[in-house]
Amino acid sequence: MTVEERRAVGRVISPVLVGREEQLQRLVAAASRPPAVVVVEGEAGIGKTRLVAEMAAHADVAGRLLLSGACRRIREPFPLGPIVEALRGTSELLAAAAGLSPVAGALRGLLPELAGVLPPALEPLDDRAAERHRLFRGLAEVLGVLGPAVLVVEDLHWADEQTVEFLAYLLAVLPAWVSVVLTYRGEEAVAGIREVTGRPADSVYHDHVVLTGLDAEQTRALAASILEEEGVTPEFGAHLYELSSGLPLAVQELLALLQTRGALIRLRSGRWARKALEELDVPPGVRDSVRERVGRLPVAARRVAEAAAVLQVPVAVTALTEVAGLSRAGTVAGLDELLVSGLLAERDGMVVFRHVLAAQAVYGGIPLGRRQDLHARAAAAVRSVEPVPLGQRAHHLRQADLLHEWVGVAEQAADQASQLGDDAEAVRILEDVLRNAPLEPERRGHLAARLGWAACQVLHPPKVIDLLSQALESEQPGPLRGQLHFLIGVLQERLGDDPSVQRRAFAAAVDDLGDRPDLAAWVMTGLGRPMDPAVPLTEHAYWLNRALETVPAIGDPVEEVFVLGKVATSLSGIGDPRWAALAEDVHRRTGGRPRHRQEVNAYRSIAENACCAGHFQTADQLLSAATRGAAEDDSSGEPLARCRLVGLLLAYGRGRWARLDQEVAVLLEEYGGRPFDRITAETVAACLALARGDLDTARRDLSDVVQRTMELGGYELLPLSVTGFLRLSAAHGQAEASLAATGAAVAVWETKGLWPLAVRAVPALAEAMAAIGRQDQAADLVARLSATLDGLDAPLAGAALAHARGHLTAGSRGAAAHFLAAASAYDGLGATYEAAQARELAAGCLFAVGDERAEEPLGAAITAFQELGAGWDLDRAAQVARRHGVAMKGRYPGGPHGYGPTLSPREREVAAMAAAGLTNREIGRELFLSPKTVEKHLSAALRKLGLRSRAALGTHLGPNRDEP
Repeated sequence: MTVEERRAVGRVISPVLVGREEQLQRLVAAASRPPAVVVVEGEAGIGKTRLVAEMAAHADVAGRLLLSGACRRIREPFPLGPIVEALRGTSELLAAAAGLSPVAGALRGLLPELAGVLPPALEPLDDRAAERHRLFRGLAEVLGVLGPAVLVVEDLHWADEQTVEFLAYLLAVLPAWVSVVLTYRGEEAVAGIREVTGRPADSVYHDHVVLTGLDAEQTRALAASILEEEGVTPEFGAHLYELSSGLPLAVQELLALLQTRGALIRLRSGRWARKALEELDVPPGVRDSVRERVGRLPVAARRVAEAAAVLQVPVAVTALTEVAGLSRAGTVAGLDELLVSGLLAERDGMVVFRHVLAAQAVYGGIPLGRRQDLHARAAAAVRSVEPVPLGQRAHHLRQADLLHEWVGVAEQAADQASQLGDDAEAVRILEDVLRNAPLEPERRGHLAARLGWAACQVLHPPKVIDLLSQALESEQPGPLRGQLHFLIGVLQERLGDDPSVQRRAFAAAVDDLGDRPDLAAWVMTGLGRPMDPAVPLTEHAYWLNRALETVPAIGDPVEEVFVLGKVATSLSGIGDPRWAALAEDVHRRTGGRPRHRQEVNAYRSIAENACCAGHFQTADQLLSAATRGAAEDDSSGEPLARCRLVGLLLAYGRGRWARLDQEVAVLLEEYGGRPFDRITAETVAACLALARGDLDTARRDLSDVVQRTMELGGYELLPLSVTGFLRLSAAHGQAEASLAATGAAVAVWETKGLWPLAVRAVPALAEAMAAIGRQDQAADLVARLSATLDGLDAPLAGAALAHARGHLTAGSRGAAAHFLAAASAYDGLGATYEAAQARELAAGCLFAVGDERAEEPLGAAITAFQELGAGWDLDRAAQVARRHGVAMKGRYPGGPHGYGPTLSPREREVAAMAAAGLTNREIGRELFLSPKTVEKHLSAALRKLGLRSRAALGTHLGPNRDEP
């Protein structure tokens, strides 16, 4: 086709890439240096697909196998679609390859096209998570044996959950000769997609290419390339840039529109110019230009364009023919027009709009009645595809307003999604049906229950409780009614609703679940958990005992372990020694290796309360087993993430604070939509802020965390934040106000009998009371708790009560003895931070009475604070040392303590980022520090290095320099 012919039919595709040279170079570099992952991010129409196509044709990528798949706007309840698309044509290559292990046989169901070259099928597993892990392993292995390859997954913002999870798995085990290219629209990419692509393994080369709009000159150059003329005037380029905002797709479509209108003319000089463009009233977007282009095409082409816009996905000519309502010849004629014009493109024998924006533009111009008719035809057309794409069929029936048929197909699609472990897709489908379809009451109830179960499985549960409640407004059979109440309670807990409301939901469920002992026992454990501040301990104990009595009737070993784990967790919170025997029973039943998600949950939940109670070693063992079990469940990140939450508590309690700030920050982001779980990370973050000396953050967050933990019913966590809040307040003369603010927490611990956990906060309570002259009241509390906790399982009691007694006799040798006894007891538990605090207080008392033995506990406290990085405590202890003339070993003026003239890891990190040109605020955002803390680290680094400016820092920390 000549240039003139190409212009005559309105084809407006640039023969060369314009304005993307640097981005192409980066993409090619990543693709040709495996293992690598490169992300191409940009809005619709920005040129992501074109950039990837140019990469694929580049000489440096030649010889590498290109495997391409794309995520679709209309999703099927069949996971891993783009990966399947990328691999289904590799049969011959796999036949020639060697080394596939038996695990690749797991792919036979997913990739029947490859059955002839795959190992024999594997026996099915009874654990969906394990099945998915095996499938992921098989896919990664197939990619690994295909030789040097580039896997391209486009439009990741439309990916199903399993595709995202597989990519996370793949990037963690990426074969040495595989590169991965991912594209997505930044504004539509959820946090999970960004997390997957943002933290690959250290051995994997990583780049993130963000495409932005072209500037005015690049827009002019693109127009010149499309028109194949250099003489495009700057005036024309500037106007085109104004109308298109530099979006390449918009530039192409606007030029096509101007060309078909005859508005593009050449000056006598041969330069292209605009012909009264203001009079043309060209719209600033793509929509109207595409519609006008289509409107100028023959009738057959317009009808095919409408059919393709309704179908959205790549389709065969037969489907286009059926939907367009044309003869085969008419469809072919119209399709030829659209292919030549560049609006449609051919892909592997199928046709689809070249860009989704153009499809949406055409779709939006179809009148409602005709649009519904086209969707009805599309629903009929896709029914003949094998296997039937249930997602597409449901979509078309929905848009055709054929709601009764839609419900049936949507239900099948949700079933398929659930069977394949794609719970997020099942939730989306069922929520749409329940919100928009006319349903009989009982069917509504069954669908609502299925929605509730699916919603409970996803990391970020959607807000669908209203749909379950709506189903309960109609009469439902007893067992179904019980399930709905139960699911409402579970979702309320996950979403952080009022604990008393959760309890009412569980109470309403229990009597209707007589034929489901597994669910009945689960509900009983919920009623036994101390979450409603008005319910006394005796009632919780009643329900926990009933749950234990129900366990033998469950009959499912996994569910029995799950219930036993929940009962053990609650019993440990009230110091009931039976929890240890139940934990041992859980260990025995599972052989010490939790495999199912419910078993992992049992280990993790027992570990959490054991940690809060001070059983750090037991908690560590249980959590390690839970983490191993969760890590084998690559189907979902939730079990492992929840183990990591408990890991925060354990690391904080045992003084293992290296990199803890970063782990806290990651989990704060991951649990953004789960306030009940997120409060764990928020608690540790606030306590760390205090210990690190970030007092502005601590003042802001500690009181807020205390209040929200109360509202969420997380009473087991309260001792940590209450302790921090009281200590900070007492240090600043605000003890009375802090005692008033924490009075509700103390009342709950009394009502619930949670002192075996809450005894951790008694030293801070006693210190605050003593500070305002309420020693007698504090002494009564300590004496009463000493009697109350005697005989209960409360490992922190000995250390914490001795610590509190020290505060009540402060300044005396007797106080020092109490503090030293507390420090020794804390050492026995592994509570490093509390032990150091007690030794610091003991030293102060000994100095007060002139006892020369004071230096030893003070030195030990200072060393511990240095190793922890507890700047607030260290500064306070250092003041005591200076006041009494004690030399501090390892302290270097102007830098974190214990590193001498050497940069600490944090100083080195901050210095490197400052040398790279980041501001304090930007560094703070990256490292989750306040700007003031960043300034402190930066000043220390400059003093140690003998430098005076950031510019000097950049020179000093150059690529060939080693900082001290």
